[in-house]
Amino acid sequence: MTSAVWRSLPYVMGGIGYTVLITLIALAVGFLIGTPIALARVYGKRSLNLLALGYTVVLRGVPSLVVLFIAYYVLASAVNLPPFLAGCAALGICSSAYQAEIFRGAIQAVSPGQMMAARALGMKRGQAIVNIILPQALRNAIPGWSNEAAVVVKDSSLVYAVGLAELMRRAQQVNGTLHEPLLIFFITGAVYFLLTLATSRLLSWVERKTQIPEMVVAR
Repeated sequence: MTSAVWRSLPYVMGGIGYTVLITLIALAVGFLIGTPIALARVYGKRSLNLLALGYTVVLRGVPSLVVLFIAYYVLASAVNLPPFLAGCAALGICSSAYQAEIFRGAIQAVSPGQMMAARALGMKRGQAIVNIILPQALRNAIPGWSNEAAVVVKDSSLVYAVGLAELMRRAQQVNGTLHEPLLIFFITGAVYFLLTLATSRLLSWVERKTQIPEMVVAR
């Protein structure tokens, strides 16, 4: 039976591509939604700030699987959205709430003097945000964003619930035939660990490469 598990590994590993693609799309969706939400939290008027706050509070309080089911059974049916895109959109929307808070903290970590200096040089508020504040904030956000990326890698396994043939779904299918849960899911867990580790290492490298030496506090 163990030899059958090893023979099935190429099929299970074939789901890695799906897992990586789902993760990348979900992170991109989360970034595109989360960034303006963060800006609304910091620079928006009171009404806009409250809307952005409500968005993050609600989505951080609802399980990702619930959002996934709503996207798959309700939204996908209404607009004829393929299950793959519905899964990516659901995970991206959930991630956007966490990314918004990461970016909000990173924006607030930028010295207020940066905005005042930019305005003193004649920049409009929007120009100062885009050209001065955001580049620094995005650099500050890399450590927190690295953690969120690792979470999304693991959350990508949730799309097995809507039938997508990613890593977890394939592992389940093989286990349903071979009934070797310990070995099959140990291997699957090890793959998720390696994907998460690779993601964290990659973003740690990006953080080092984008550091400004003058801004690094000597230890």
